[in-house]
Amino acid sequence: MKKLMKVEGMHCGGCEGRVKRMLEALEQVERAEASHQNGTVEVTLNAELPDELLKKTVESCGFTVKGIE
Repeated sequence: MKKLMKVEGMHCGGCEGRVKRMLEALEQVERAEASHQNGTVEVTLNAELPDELLKKTVESCGFTVKGIE
């Protein structure tokens, strides 16, 4: 299952890496790909995970989640 997150506040590759590492530390996240140019994070899940937990994880890095599809 894939989810696309709209994220504000990422400005560089370092920001992308921080979001990727935090999300991939979650057991249910198989893969995360962040793009500061597009303001998105694509998350591939191997099990159900509440959107609220994805949001909380990204926002703990200092970014703002504007939506999850």
